[in-house]
Amino acid sequence: MRRIIVSLLLTVGITGAAQAAGDPAAGQAKAAVCGACHGPDGNSMAPIFPKLAGQGERYLNKQLHDIKSGARQVPEMTGLLTNLNDQDLADLAAYFNSQHGSVGAADDKVVARGEALFRGGKLDAGMPACTGCHSPNGAGNAMAGFPHLSGQHAQYVTKQLTDFREGNRTNDGDTMVMRSIAAKLSNKDIEAIASYVQGLH
Repeated sequence: MRRIIVSLLLTVGITGAAQAAGDPAAGQAKAAVCGACHGPDGNSMAPIFPKLAGQGERYLNKQLHDIKSGARQVPEMTGLLTNLNDQDLADLAAYFNSQHGSVGAADDKVVARGEALFRGGKLDAGMPACTGCHSPNGAGNAMAGFPHLSGQHAQYVTKQLTDFREGNRTNDGDTMVMRSIAAKLSNKDIEAIASYVQGLH
């Protein structure tokens, strides 16, 4: 039994090592076109485009692959990733992950509600706190592939939560974690969480 377990662990390790490792320097050279919308360092100025800086390499790599394959529909990205291979995507993910994200400001009128939902969930509706996956300071969980939310544009977060709720975004996997959570949020809840996240640091 011990030999089987050791063999499985070695196989997993070898498989993991065989995957393309991202090179931030190479990614920077490949990111020129990305900068038009996301900013040269991944801190987009336009609130409809997400900040990519510091998002976590695993998360970014997955999103790039999902967008390229069509598993995540982003019309603005149509054709931009078509000619990029796995190494290119890994390099882009490594570059943007190596950058530091900027922080915005929360709306005073909704920040208390947003903080209560982010930190305490909506237990009467069966919705857990956002901190469980995205950490209390919004840094996310890079190893698990959960995104960094701190400082993300409120307008972008609002759209993503709404898309998850309405089933327009479905690349959260078979467990449907984000779709299940967003289904329990009202428009006002989403507005409050998004604003709180934008100012979280």
